[in-house]
Amino acid sequence: MPDKLILTEKRNPDTENLDVMSSLEIAQAMNNEDKKVALAVEKVLPQIAQAIDAIVHAFQANGRLAYFGAGTSGRLGVLDASECPPTFGANPDIVQAFIAGGNQAIRQAVENAEDRIELAQQDIAAFAPTKHDVVVAISASGNPNYCLEALRLAHLAGAKTIAVSSNPEAKMKALADIFINPIVGEEALTGSSRLKSGTAQKMVLNMLSTGAFVRYGKAYKNYMIDVQLNNKKLFDRGCRFVSEIANIPYDKAQTLLSQCGNVKTACVMAAKNCSQQQAEELLLQAKGILRKVL
Repeated sequence: MPDKLILTEKRNPDTENLDVMSSLEIAQAMNNEDKKVALAVEKVLPQIAQAIDAIVHAFQANGRLAYFGAGTSGRLGVLDASECPPTFGANPDIVQAFIAGGNQAIRQAVENAEDRIELAQQDIAAFAPTKHDVVVAISASGNPNYCLEALRLAHLAGAKTIAVSSNPEAKMKALADIFINPIVGEEALTGSSRLKSGTAQKMVLNMLSTGAFVRYGKAYKNYMIDVQLNNKKLFDRGCRFVSEIANIPYDKAQTLLSQCGNVKTACVMAAKNCSQQQAEELLLQAKGILRKVL
């Protein structure tokens, strides 16, 4: 007897004739399915908020966040983690990502990687979780051995555990302190969980990392003030931020930012009419939170 068919593997009755649709009809059908994703995520916002709180608490205790996933889910974790340093000026060690099968699996499938608990054991050992850390396992089905073992070992180490899935019967649920489960329904292409399930996961991870870093002081109002100014576009963005936050002309913001190389420091220099050293000291006293200084 085959196993009970899980939700992410069921056939979608609204797209059963996908193979005879025109290109526009395929796009319309997929768009109609995608419209369901944000509504599904909306229903699990309380669990997402709990997860954000847990990650903020970890950061405040000098802890870390780690994503563990296989296939599409693992790649989404890698994507989110890789964006945190340039977006929030975060040390790369603060948010890490592990994918079943290692770096090779980022670009191509590694057969059976999600079923191998020894890969999770190796990756958990590399991360070495403590009671101050948060471990997030990501999987549409919520059942891969890689994710289950990662959660089990993280729990044994005292870390806070979070599971992100699209299957209400996911095995990960029993191993997670917080279970985030947007139910997006059957995929437009049967079993292709990189579609709606993957979109939901991307939305959830966006909220987890962005929400946590904003709460941690990496934003002023809705400005990403710890952005790394490592190209022309980002330097221009930083100048605009300083100009708008400190209410000074763009060219003055450009001069200050060229001098100190940091958006928050430039804002304080302008607002307080002080030196770079004085601005840095004020920010240090405020633990880097610009709103407390301004």
